[in-house]
Amino acid sequence: MSPALISVRNVSVALAGRPILHDVSFELPRQNLVALVGPNGAGKTTLLRTMAGLLRPSGEVLIEGKRVHDLSSAQRALKFGYLPQGHVVHWPLPAHDVVALGRYPHGATDPSRLPQADEAAVARAMQATDIVAFGDRPVTELSGGERSRVALARVLAVEAPVVVADEPTAYLDPRHQLDVLQLLRKAADDGTLVIVVTHDLGLAARFADAVLVMSDGQLAAHGPAREALSEQVLAEVFRVQAFRAERDDGAVIVPWSAA
Repeated sequence: MSPALISVRNVSVALAGRPILHDVSFELPRQNLVALVGPNGAGKTTLLRTMAGLLRPSGEVLIEGKRVHDLSSAQRALKFGYLPQGHVVHWPLPAHDVVALGRYPHGATDPSRLPQADEAAVARAMQATDIVAFGDRPVTELSGGERSRVALARVLAVEAPVVVADEPTAYLDPRHQLDVLQLLRKAADDGTLVIVVTHDLGLAARFADAVLVMSDGQLAAHGPAREALSEQVLAEVFRVQAFRAERDDGAVIVPWSAA
C-alpha cells in the first residue's frame, strides 16, 4: 500500500457541547476515491470538515505528515479543494470566472487577468469537466447539471492533492450523478485523493476504491465496498438488506428492503 497522504488519529469532535465524533482513526493514500457513507446524523460532514481543517478536534489529522491545524488557512487552501454541500452561486458570473476562483489560494485575484499558469490550470479544469463551451455564460443561467460541473471545475482548478466533496450528486438526475462521479474517478486516477460523502451506496460501490462507514460518530467499517458494505454492516448500520452482484469492474449493491 502506498504511504498515507492523510492520517486521522484518535479524532473526537464535540459541537455546542454535544459529542459528534468518537475516537476515529484511519489512513488514506493518494490516487484513491474514497466514499464516506453512513445514516443521517452519523458524523460524515463533521468528519469531512475536520479533515479539511475547518473544525478543531481532539486527536490529530495529518496531511503529508504535517498536522492540518498547524498549517495556516492559506496553506490549507492549497492542500484541499473543498466542495461543500448544496454549493450555489448567486451572482451572474461567467462560468470561467467561477472556475477561476479556484486559483485564489495561489494568489490569482482577478479572473479577467489571470497569470498564464493560472489560466492554464483553469483551462485544464474546464476541459476535464466539459464546460469549455459555456465558459462565457452566466452561471445563474445554466442547468443544474451544468452548474454542478462548474462547481466541481472550481475545486479541480485548485489542483490540490486532496479533493473533499460533500454530497456532490445531491438533487442531480442519474445521468448527471454518473457524470460527476466519473469526473471525480478520473481526478483520483490522475493522482488526487478524492473523498466523497454520499448516501448512494450503489455509486459508492461502483466508483470508490475504499468505503468509510460511519455510525453514531464512530468508524464502523473501512475497506473495499465488498467488505465495508457487507450484509452485516448494511443490516447493523443502515438497517437494510441489499441486492448484490459482482462485475469484473466492481461490486453491485442496491438497497432492497428493510432489515
